[in-house]
Amino acid sequence: MKQTIRVVLVEILMVALLTQASWAQVTGQITSPRDRASVRGKVPIEGSAHGPQFQKYEIHFGPEPNPGDQWTPIAGSPFTVPVVQGRLGLWDTTLIPDGVYSLRLRVVRLDGNYDEYFVRGIQVTNTRPTETPIPSPTPTSAAPTETPAPTPTIVVWVPTVASPTPRPTSTPLPTAPPTDTPEPPDLPFQSVSDAACWGAGATLAVFVGIGLLFALKGGLASLVRWLIRRGREGLGLYED
Repeated sequence: MKQTIRVVLVEILMVALLTQASWAQVTGQITSPRDRASVRGKVPIEGSAHGPQFQKYEIHFGPEPNPGDQWTPIAGSPFTVPVVQGRLGLWDTTLIPDGVYSLRLRVVRLDGNYDEYFVRGIQVTNTRPTETPIPSPTPTSAAPTETPAPTPTIVVWVPTVASPTPRPTSTPLPTAPPTDTPEPPDLPFQSVSDAACWGAGATLAVFVGIGLLFALKGGLASLVRWLIRRGREGLGLYED
């Protein structure tokens, strides 16, 4: 009976201790920046800080190495609002010289105890390294080298004949051969009636001419007979 009571008491004590441990547990974590990260400017710090006995959390930074254990809080620390996978704070690295630093997250419980979480080897590089000019090699005087004799170049002269540039010739455009169009004769009449009168006059003139021609022919024949007769009379050869 006594043994049973002892076992029950031990179990009750163990449950109480486990309950107290779980009640006192807090959780903290920094997810960004990571170890050996290179940062500049204002760096957001991401992570978590919460738990049943959560009181507050603090974020500090310190140089590496840190033999004097010197830590400087970031702006706003400590924080009293728990964070679950969110922004814990903002680290302004422009206020510190370039170099290697560590971050420390301290989650404080209600009883005053705390847990700490670290990120190591963070490189702050706000000042970009300037490029170092590479010195150009200084030319050194070398021993004179023999210059090879120039190879004679054979030039073949080819006479060129200047071809006269043909001048543009003006090609006459083909033209139609001139046609002699006979001009109409100047007629003495201007209308049909004038033409009829002119034709009648011309016919009359022809007949008159023919009459005159016959008259002249008859007169010429009479004259010849008269001359022949006179000649015969003069010779005494008159015939009745």
